Amino acid sequence: MKKTVLYLFAAIVLAACNQPKTNSSSKTDNPELAKVFNNYFEESLKLYPLTATGIGDNRYNDQLPNDGSAEFLAKSKAFYENYLAQVKHFNREDLSEADQLSYDIFTYEAQLALDGFKQHFEYMPFNQFYALPLTIGQLGSGSGSQPFKSVKDYNDWLKRVSAFSVWADTAISNFNKGIKAGVVLPKALVVKTIPELQDLVVADPTKSLFYGPITNLPKDFSDADKKQLTETYKKTITTVISPTYKKLADYLKTEYLPHARTTSGYSALPDGTAKYAYLVKQQTTTDKTPEEIYQTGLKEVSRIRGIMDSIKTSVGFKGDLQAFFEYMRTDPKFTPYKTPKEVLAAFENIHKRMEPNLEKMFNHVPKTPFEIRQTEAFRAASASAEYNAGSADGSRPGIFYVPILDATKFNITSGMESLFLHEAIPGHHYQISLTQENSSLPKFRRFDQNENAYVEGWALYCESLGKELGLYTDPYQYMGALGDEMHRAIRLVVDVAIHTKNMTREQAIKYMMDNEAISEQGATAEIERYMAIPGQALGYKIGALKIRELRNKYEKQLGRKFNLAEFHNQVLKDGAMPLAVFEAKMNAWAAKQ
Repeated sequence: MKKTVLYLFAAIVLAACNQPKTNSSSKTDNPELAKVFNNYFEESLKLYPLTATGIGDNRYNDQLPNDGSAEFLAKSKAFYENYLAQVKHFNREDLSEADQLSYDIFTYEAQLALDGFKQHFEYMPFNQFYALPLTIGQLGSGSGSQPFKSVKDYNDWLKRVSAFSVWADTAISNFNKGIKAGVVLPKALVVKTIPELQDLVVADPTKSLFYGPITNLPKDFSDADKKQLTETYKKTITTVISPTYKKLADYLKTEYLPHARTTSGYSALPDGTAKYAYLVKQQTTTDKTPEEIYQTGLKEVSRIRGIMDSIKTSVGFKGDLQAFFEYMRTDPKFTPYKTPKEVLAAFENIHKRMEPNLEKMFNHVPKTPFEIRQTEAFRAASASAEYNAGSADGSRPGIFYVPILDATKFNITSGMESLFLHEAIPGHHYQISLTQENSSLPKFRRFDQNENAYVEGWALYCESLGKELGLYTDPYQYMGALGDEMHRAIRLVVDVAIHTKNMTREQAIKYMMDNEAISEQGATAEIERYMAIPGQALGYKIGALKIRELRNKYEKQLGRKFNLAEFHNQVLKDGAMPLAVFEAKMNAWAAKQ
């Protein structure tokens, strides 16, 4: 969508929200539109059954779509075209305020999805960071969202994983199409992906990650069921799962790697500039150009460096900022933990310390249970700390996963407090859980976490609440928080520079290490992430800057009428949405105050 169209779109949305003659707030919700949205959501779960499993809908737990096939892609495209036409059949001006919001969110998202089919992203079907083979490992281990509570659950998984081999054949076919089209992954990513696949190949099925559900068979299963499932799982691991991972690893190593590129960014690909521009739009849901985002990044890096310098001075450190980073990375007093349990307990302590202040800043909190867990060993080496959403019915908790390769090297200056605010509470856990629990929203909005700039923007904004929540009292924890903020600012610079300015992987790693306290290993993993999923890292800072900008604006506009808890409620209550729609919605709320 061209910039002028987006400006017009935002203007129309804002005008519609503020137009007195339409008086949409007095209108009732349209049952026919609700029916279309409900049909859209139900059909989407059939089309994308892993999404259904992820939100706790177990109806399609036995299905794994061949989502890289030409047939599936054509079906998906037709799906979005059909529902976009149905929704546009309604006159937006005749709708209630709530329905107008749903209309705006849906039409924006559906058109964005349709624009993506032109880019042939299926030619690079997976990498070391974003990969169905890794998702299959999480699901099949028994520790993910795939349930293993009944005999049916166990059989559902067997049916689902039986389709993995077909999916892998299609992935290889698409990789080959990419080779012919010149659309290939960087070598640096391929060499990281191969060992991830090889690690899931075993000679002894009982040593497989996928044997976990058998190790943890429910005690109330009959002996006959236990025996039958054990034998079937061993056979499936030996004849389907291990061979499929071996096939993928061998293909990447012997056939694909020689064709992989030595360049780092999308600008080296045919139509790479257009591909990247699309991903920037998809991940920020704004009309900002890559160059605008790059310049914002440079300004933010400079601003945050200034604050870091002042803290360095306040603690009496005599060297330059680089020396201060090295001191925080290497001084033994910053690595006090001996076991993973101690690391997890430290995060729980952060939670307890801020709870009293949370009550002042949030008058709506989720009912969904919350847990802190160590990331599973099989994916910890390439994983970042993350939040996995709970289910809407509360049967599965929201989980904050912390990768701990070696507890004795877990550094407290890495930004533990800000990390918890972002990934856990009040970040992703509050936002995702409150949305899922809000049964008044259409389901396509309740369970939509594809709005990267809103979802990650909220979580990064939450990091800025640390002092208000009684955290960041220790200067080194505050440095860690600034380091996290700097990290997101650096992303604006390096993501754009890698994909539009021919910045190399090595130059990007150096830029990151020059501006934050991060190890070479950590910087390498981050830069390779931006190479693997371009644009995704931009949403954090762009979204957070927008939320903070609106908060500052309303504090000035409303004065004593401004209530922070109510502001947070308004940000969260309608769920995730494109930033263009979000800003119009929030301005309409402020105007009514």
